[in-house]
Amino acid sequence: MRFEDLLTNDDLLDALYDMHFDECTPIQELSIPPVLSGSDLLAVAQTGTGKTAAYLLPIIERIVNDNIPQEYVNCVVMAPTRELVQQIDRQMQGFSYFMPISSMAIYGGTDGNTYEQQRKGLKNGADVVIATPGRLLAHLNMGYVDLSNVSFFVLDEADRMLDMGFFDDIMQIVSRLPKKRQTLLFSATMPAKIQQMAKQILSEPTIVKLAVSKPAEKIKQEAYVCYENQKFPILNKIFKENPPRKVIIFSSSKQKVKDLTKALKKIDIKVSEIHSDLSQAEREQVIIDFKAYRINVLVATDILSRGIDIDNIDTVVNYDVPRESEDYVHRIGRTARADREGKAITFVSEKERYKFKTIEKELRIEVEKLSLPDEFGETPSYYDKVEDKTSRKNYSKHRKDFPESTNKENKGKSYRRKKNKKQNVSSKSNSVSD
Repeated sequence: MRFEDLLTNDDLLDALYDMHFDECTPIQELSIPPVLSGSDLLAVAQTGTGKTAAYLLPIIERIVNDNIPQEYVNCVVMAPTRELVQQIDRQMQGFSYFMPISSMAIYGGTDGNTYEQQRKGLKNGADVVIATPGRLLAHLNMGYVDLSNVSFFVLDEADRMLDMGFFDDIMQIVSRLPKKRQTLLFSATMPAKIQQMAKQILSEPTIVKLAVSKPAEKIKQEAYVCYENQKFPILNKIFKENPPRKVIIFSSSKQKVKDLTKALKKIDIKVSEIHSDLSQAEREQVIIDFKAYRINVLVATDILSRGIDIDNIDTVVNYDVPRESEDYVHRIGRTARADREGKAITFVSEKERYKFKTIEKELRIEVEKLSLPDEFGETPSYYDKVEDKTSRKNYSKHRKDFPESTNKENKGKSYRRKKNKKQNVSSKSNSVSD
């Protein structure tokens, strides 16, 4: 379906024409009509499906066609990261280029001048405010922001915002909004917390759910089934055989990202890290350095898997198996962009086999499992439910590189020795009494 079949404002259609937007994506075709009709919307769709236009276009048309007063904040769009806020704001400026609509991007990590600009924009009433929850709440708490006339409230990548701990901030912002409003919630996944939030803030919503898209065909997907303490030696071997040019490594936690970055620096890899502990200025500089090839490897949490476009990524490494199939698609989708080819390598530890099998089943794919060289010893079977405990003795030479694993095992041995000693003492005392 074409946009001109759904939208009526000529200025908006002219902007789309200049941006070479002709055909609607599935999420746009299904979402634009209910938004135009005034219905609340619950949409489950991945990043990259065109959901930003799915809500911005009908909101822009309604603000203009319905003659909504422009001296108030009319629409609030919430997004999890500064980078995504900036990306949405750029699209907003393009769509509204020929229209008298104002927008304001609100996010942290800025200087005093930018904060003052944000304050004036919020106080004077920008038509569309695109914001991260924490920074918008900070402005609200200063007392000069009036959201009582908001007609549209949008949560973009709601699941990611909840993962980042923004649930309470979002609900505080919701409490400042009028009860009579149109609320649109977009999420890549539908966990229990999202369902709970939807019940609280949506009223009889239209539900749109797109099937999870598969990874691009030009991504060569591979996996190593291994023990947790074998992951870094495998990564080291990969980089020795093929020096990294532009690689992103995704890990499950901030601490693991920091530890992995330090370990890679020790083997002379030009590497940097990106996670939520870094300031906005630091994160931006890391991205700039990575794009300019001043660093070759970027170790990141899932904060980098959505809303950031970096070209020419050769390889994506899942150091840890992601929680959901959608996260897997988002991660490896950083490579093989713009019709290029790319590679995705996943390390699957014995404790992550079930998660990875679930991802393969949901995406209806079978990722090639690569064999490790003999120097790594035996590895856990991908298909066995219970690993052979005797085979773990073959990995002592790898455990020495990971003292945290050795310490845990030694603690267990120490406990068993103490227990056996107590039993021996008890048996001796019994024999004496007899």
